[in-house]
Amino acid sequence: MTEGKKRVLLGMSGGVDSSVSALLLQEAGYEVIGITMSLCDGSSCCNLNSMLDAKEVCKKIGIEHYIIDYKDEFKDKVINYFINEYRNCRTPNPCIQCNKYLKFGEIYIKAQELGIEYISTGHYARIEYSKKYKRNVLKKAKNILKDQSYVLYVIPKELLNKIVFPLGEYESKEQIREIARERGFAVASKPDSEDICFIPDGNYKKYLEENSDIKEKEGNIVNTEGKVLGKHTGLYKYTIGQRKGMGISNEVPLFVIGYNIEKNELIVGEEDKIYKNEMIVKDINLLAIDNINEPIEVTVKTRYSQKESEAKIEMVDENTIKVTFKEPQARITPGQSAVFYDGDVVIGGGIIR
Repeated sequence: MTEGKKRVLLGMSGGVDSSVSALLLQEAGYEVIGITMSLCDGSSCCNLNSMLDAKEVCKKIGIEHYIIDYKDEFKDKVINYFINEYRNCRTPNPCIQCNKYLKFGEIYIKAQELGIEYISTGHYARIEYSKKYKRNVLKKAKNILKDQSYVLYVIPKELLNKIVFPLGEYESKEQIREIARERGFAVASKPDSEDICFIPDGNYKKYLEENSDIKEKEGNIVNTEGKVLGKHTGLYKYTIGQRKGMGISNEVPLFVIGYNIEKNELIVGEEDKIYKNEMIVKDINLLAIDNINEPIEVTVKTRYSQKESEAKIEMVDENTIKVTFKEPQARITPGQSAVFYDGDVVIGGGIIR
């Protein structure tokens, strides 16, 4: 190792983003060590082909590469969480759990074991010093279409000085692919993975039925007055705000608005019932600030692909925030994450309850 050269442990999935990240880090003067996490058999992001793709890139640019088995940790922290949330009629985001416990948890632990100061991934986000907040903060990527700050709010704030995001300043994915093509990377045209990695076919209902004690169980579909309108075959098959696929007819369109787990009832209502003025968020992780002493104005995302909405947030207790929206919001879904922004700075976030 060159004296004074900073070392970075880079999580590599075998995709174009992490592959180009390896190159950019190397060109920025880091000594890069690649690590591919073996998380789940049959996974779309860490199958044998992906591991070989990552290894080939590392060989091409002359850096070390390791494959480490984290299947037990992934099952415990991500898959079991995913199943349990559906068991309790919540809609989880497993990628956020994976980021919290694996990509910015286990990878950092491994970096410490190896005496490596920095960690990195191919996520689209930025970490910069903020004069306003007098600390390093997590910010949206320049490429807003690919921005992943929403799924990164769970990063421990003490790691913000230890993480490097090489792709954050690039304004388009095509720029990343062009760099890969110029360097002859075989992964240059590899498509993005958009499904839940451990459910490559996207059929989460089938996955739950085959990998847990969650099975089809018939129950009533009722309106807010308790009138039975039809039958469902399992509460896990329905999400808040869903309109189609319930097999019921009504003069006015009906939407899923809630569940009665004890009675195994799916509750439906008219469109106005899917709008809410406020929500409670738990499992809080604040990044740009240490606490909220008085209500503050922010914008909020309640789903990865959703536009932000103006809101006020205030602490209820150290692990609970109350969010009051300026305008009523549709499809507030328990289990999803709410992430709070000040412009392009991530204030923090938590899980909707």
